[in-house]
Amino acid sequence: MNRQAKRMMQRQKATGQDRLEAMRQRRAVTPERKRRTPPGEFLKQVRQELKKVNWPTRRELVGYTIVVLVAVVVLTAMVFGMDLSFSKAVLRVFKGG
Repeated sequence: MNRQAKRMMQRQKATGQDRLEAMRQRRAVTPERKRRTPPGEFLKQVRQELKKVNWPTRRELVGYTIVVLVAVVVLTAMVFGMDLSFSKAVLRVFKGG
């Protein structure tokens, strides 16, 4: 018997008073909601966190950009080639020859 079935059987056995007591206990356990951070404090915290970031140098940034652009061009060419070959193959199959 799994946990869910056991819980269901326990609920069915419980009298109305037991159910009320269980509900009260569940409500008492719920944690309080956190208060919202004001916008000014939030922006202050964001600035503090951004100071901790290890930003890339201009040279690293240019290198990363070139790598991404080359990868995009290569993958685009691969997808284009596969699409072209598959479409020609499908047309050849359906035209019959």
